[in-house]
Amino acid sequence: MRNGKKTVLVINGPNLNLLGTREPHLYGSETLQDVETAGEQQGTELNANVDFHQSNWEGAIIDRIQQARTDGTDGIVINPGGFTHTSVAIRDALLGVSIPFIELHVANIHAREEWRHHSYFSDKAKAIIVGCGAAGYGYAISHVVKKFPERENVS
Repeated sequence: MRNGKKTVLVINGPNLNLLGTREPHLYGSETLQDVETAGEQQGTELNANVDFHQSNWEGAIIDRIQQARTDGTDGIVINPGGFTHTSVAIRDALLGVSIPFIELHVANIHAREEWRHHSYFSDKAKAIIVGCGAAGYGYAISHVVKKFPERENVS
C-alpha cells in the first residue's frame, strides 16, 4: 500500500517492448505503451497505483522485484517473456520478497513449441493468465486490486 492506495507492479520481460510490432499474429497489435496507458487509467478507476517496469535484462528485473519489497507493492503481475522457461534467478527473487504474483502471457504458451510449456513461475503464482492478449493485463491488475491482501510496509 502506498499513499493509501493498493499498489500493483507490472513487470514485462525481454522483447515485450516490441509488442505491437513483433509477430502481431501471435501477440496482437497493441503496443506496450498502449498496455501501460490502459493500466494507468484502470488504476485511476480502481483508486490504485499501477507501476510498470520492462527490461530485456534479467538483473534489472530482479533489482525491481527486490525494490518492490519495500516500496509499498501489494502484488506483482509478471510477464517474464522468454525468462519464463529459463530463469531460476527471477523465481528466487519473487519468492524472496514474499509478494504474491500473477504470471501473465499475452499468447497461449501451451499452444506453441513444446519447450514453451514449462514455466519456472506457475507453481508459485497466485493465478496464471494465458492467451488473452493485452486484455490479460487488465484482468490481472483488477484481480490484484480486488483480491490480493494489503501488505505491511517492510523496511
